[in-house]
Amino acid sequence: MVQSVLGSLILGYRPLWNRARRLSGIQLYARNESSPSVDAAHLLRTLQELWSASSPPLLLSAQTHELLSDLLDHAPRGAPWIEVRGEWLGDPALLRRVQAAHARGLKLVWRGDLGHIPPAEVARCFDNSLLSLRPEDAVAALQAAAPPAQNGNGRPLPRPPSPVLAGQMYENIASRALMEHCLDQKNALALAGWPADDVLYSLRHKPLQASQNVISRLMKAIDAEQSLETFEDILGEDPLLAYRFLTYTNSAALGLRTGVDSLRRGLVMMGYGSIQRWLSDQLPHASTDMNLRPVRESMVMRAQLMQHLLDAGIENELRREIYLCGLFSQLDTLMHEPLTTILHRLPLSERIHDATVLQTGPYAPGMQMACALESDNADAIRTLCETHEMDLEEVNRALLRTLSDLEVERPR
Repeated sequence: MVQSVLGSLILGYRPLWNRARRLSGIQLYARNESSPSVDAAHLLRTLQELWSASSPPLLLSAQTHELLSDLLDHAPRGAPWIEVRGEWLGDPALLRRVQAAHARGLKLVWRGDLGHIPPAEVARCFDNSLLSLRPEDAVAALQAAAPPAQNGNGRPLPRPPSPVLAGQMYENIASRALMEHCLDQKNALALAGWPADDVLYSLRHKPLQASQNVISRLMKAIDAEQSLETFEDILGEDPLLAYRFLTYTNSAALGLRTGVDSLRRGLVMMGYGSIQRWLSDQLPHASTDMNLRPVRESMVMRAQLMQHLLDAGIENELRREIYLCGLFSQLDTLMHEPLTTILHRLPLSERIHDATVLQTGPYAPGMQMACALESDNADAIRTLCETHEMDLEEVNRALLRTLSDLEVERPR
């Protein structure tokens, strides 16, 4: 029965980022695929089985009225947060379900634009909101966020009020300035998605550097003589650091006889003293820009998801290769160079180049599916399953295994 639940749903996801620029939860999209109804109770039990106390909190975003209705009717107290779209509340039957679910103790999230906040008697059913800003709201918020103008005497003029409501969640925030206003000035609970394009555009005039936090953690791990697996895991948390490490291990200055095509091989061949010295050279130039953390961590999520999607009992070396394929797939956005140029500097497998640049080869299905799962585009996911003969249930299990293992910052 559990198998039939995941085989009849199309899932997708979007990270939720908090004020510290850390993962605070996951928005899980769910659309019933084959039948008009899905056993929501079995879906919730499946999630409960796969989730642990350290897994990210979930916001369930049902993509159909039928699935939402079933979740509202059958979800027990303590279930994940459930999203309710504001425009669907025009259905009296759905509104009654919302009111009954609220009375039962479910945590509900109203989703809609800031200009259509529900009346008080409906709003009290919701613990939080996932809001989008209309263009006029975004303009007003940016004006409120800007440094105050001065009058003729040099005194600051009053700031215009911001329409952004404190303590709520926001989505479709494409501007770095607007993101910082929501999180830092209005203390938004979370941002669904991240304005990665604008964050990277704002840094276009200087070369990006690896994370100071990741470098420091790796140096401490080496000092503490932790395991090789720990070193590899930490190094793989930053695509720029991993790429530059491989570039260094393959440089003429190091003089290694054979090409290094994996992080583990580089760690073994360099020796820990040499790695420490190299990391010490990186540290003074390392990045402390917290706005880059969600950019890096999203790239890591893609790499981890690819590993699960393509894991069919493969050996460890191929698993590491698949991880690098996902990790390096967006290096062009960080380095402002064509990806084919970046990858050809290293003796990497052609399978990585084929999947990321040409969208061909054995890793292409996993790469394409990992990208599609980063959205609510159920049609794209369905088409990829059909094109590559991927089993929908296995795709969903790979996604849920990946998400349940993510580290999340807990309230202190």
